[in-house]
Amino acid sequence: MCAFGHYSSYKFVTLQLEFGMPYHMNQKYFWYSILFLAFSCSPRATVIKEESQEEKRQALLSIEGEEIYPEEFLYLLSKNREFQNNDEKLSQAEFEENFDLFVNYKLKVKEAEKIGLDTLEDFRKEFDMFKQDLIKPYLIQNSLQEGELQKAYSRMNETIKASHILLQFPANASRDDSVAVFRMALKLKEDAEKGADFNQLAQEHSDDPSVKDNGGSLGYFTALQMVYQFEDAAYALNVGEISDPVLTNFGYHIIKMEDRKPNPGEIRVSHILLRNQQGDPVSEERILRKIGDIYTELQKPESVWEEVCEVYSEDLGSKNSGGKLPWISLGSVIPEFERAAFGLSEIGEISSPVKTPYGYHIIRLEDRKPIPSFEEMEAQIKSRILRDSRSSMIQSQVTAIQKSRYDFVENSPLISEVKTIIDTDKEKAKDKIKEANLLDSLLFLTNINSKTVEDYLNFISSNGVREKSNSVSFFDASFDKFVEVSLNQAEEKDLAANNEEYKMLLQEYRDGILLFSLMNEKVWQKALQDEEGQLQFYEDHKDRYQWKQRVEAIIINMGQEESTPSVRKFLTGKVYKKDLADRLENTFLLDNPLAFTMDENTFEVEGHPILSKVDLSKDFNELKHNNKTSFVVIGQKIPEGIKKFEETRGKVIQDYQEYLDKQMIASLKDGYLIQINEDEKKKISERVVAD
Repeated sequence: MCAFGHYSSYKFVTLQLEFGMPYHMNQKYFWYSILFLAFSCSPRATVIKEESQEEKRQALLSIEGEEIYPEEFLYLLSKNREFQNNDEKLSQAEFEENFDLFVNYKLKVKEAEKIGLDTLEDFRKEFDMFKQDLIKPYLIQNSLQEGELQKAYSRMNETIKASHILLQFPANASRDDSVAVFRMALKLKEDAEKGADFNQLAQEHSDDPSVKDNGGSLGYFTALQMVYQFEDAAYALNVGEISDPVLTNFGYHIIKMEDRKPNPGEIRVSHILLRNQQGDPVSEERILRKIGDIYTELQKPESVWEEVCEVYSEDLGSKNSGGKLPWISLGSVIPEFERAAFGLSEIGEISSPVKTPYGYHIIRLEDRKPIPSFEEMEAQIKSRILRDSRSSMIQSQVTAIQKSRYDFVENSPLISEVKTIIDTDKEKAKDKIKEANLLDSLLFLTNINSKTVEDYLNFISSNGVREKSNSVSFFDASFDKFVEVSLNQAEEKDLAANNEEYKMLLQEYRDGILLFSLMNEKVWQKALQDEEGQLQFYEDHKDRYQWKQRVEAIIINMGQEESTPSVRKFLTGKVYKKDLADRLENTFLLDNPLAFTMDENTFEVEGHPILSKVDLSKDFNELKHNNKTSFVVIGQKIPEGIKKFEETRGKVIQDYQEYLDKQMIASLKDGYLIQINEDEKKKISERVVAD
């Protein structure tokens, strides 16, 4: 098998266009991948490394002096095999075919560059779009993000129960105010550890509005249900342990871990609800008696939950659907309802009446399911992480790593000077910076790039950076973003220069887009639009487009064998006529559409699964095909002959495309100086060709 495949894979594009199928962007990207598959049969990218990094790098071939190195050929060649064993290796003929295809491929890329396809705006936009996707797995951010995804999912396999005390900062708090709140939090922790009742401390000191109802208890929750700093601190605690003060956007929290247990997953329940009037003892007693009567009614064997629910439930949104509620997990509903619902163990089990702030409920367990796999939840977890404070935390870590890796050095005095100018009068800042001759001054540099004051000013202008409403100054916010973007650019340049796998992948996609554009312009579209060329090619190669013996026929394949006798009787003695199919349909299929299927056409006999088995000298044939009865009515017999152009236009265009492709390759080989390093080629051959 040829590991590179062959270029005829693009033929199907022609057929799609020929018969009016839509040619849109997704198909275009699909055909990029088909062209890549001309050089591989699997998406796995196994790069065969050079044996010795110290050896002088030798080119495999050169085209017009541009050197092409062995690792590119090996990269493409090894995408579907590793060549470790003999059964994974190529024959010598396959190797030579693959090498010729590689040379043709690089010739076409060279031609695309020569005619400027790589300078077009459309090419740059498409390549940049691909590059944004290709680079993601290689970025520092991706590995950190992946770690957070795995950590969040690991935590989601456990639910924890905690209580907390929240101490908020006063409005317009000073530094002394913040210190005072922190000291108060430390004292409350100390009191709790000495034996004071934690929930009582919460009642007395917590600024959480819900404390009056829950005594500081948050019930059970899992990952991604609390702000990240709170979650991180809570999951680090053992049962009974009390945290140090934890700072979030809400203030300082003291957290006490009360319980940890495996996540039971999700459950589906239905309920019957009777609403009560708060503060009305008479109404409360009446509803309590009524819910008790309903519960007693449900214990009777003859009672039907759905009927009782429809009659008595006061939840208008669910009463007509058996009281069914959406799937719930721990921490997603109020604690009273949650305890009763998750306390049910058997499908169909009914709880005793449960009081919540909404009234009295009777709950029935309908279904349960475990927490989904990481693969199923990955997209959902990622979406939630990118929306919460983890995203800024990940970005801070990325920036710190980038600064270290790329030897980031900033000009602190200059940064302070520019900050003062901009924050004093942003509108006139650029003029003042020019007057101070600061435009060319370096704000910061890395071992890959450097940025001046002018670069920063251009950044805030072109990116439309706006002043934020919080306490962060415009300069601080915009400068942080400028540093972030600049470091990302440095990382991209570093990857493109030094990560061999990414370099090869980037080269593959770049060349693939150019190859597609060249083929589309010089072969595919040309063949489609050149009607004169199509006709001339047809005239020059008529011998390719031959009909074998054909017959006009109606083929009836029985779907219901009980109808076979009546269809046989109808067809006996009949000869092929243009109205015979209509008569068959009107006689049988109007009343019984499934009796049989019917196909009327002019068919080639050779290779046809049914016609190749019938006696063409008879007007009417009956035979068994796939254990079903088939009837065939034979009409005019048409001898072998040349197809008309209109009958074979699609195949002509397909062959014309191949012809233009071969012509182009021959022309490129004549027009470009190609030099092959036979020693390097032999080295590769010894590695990948079977003994």
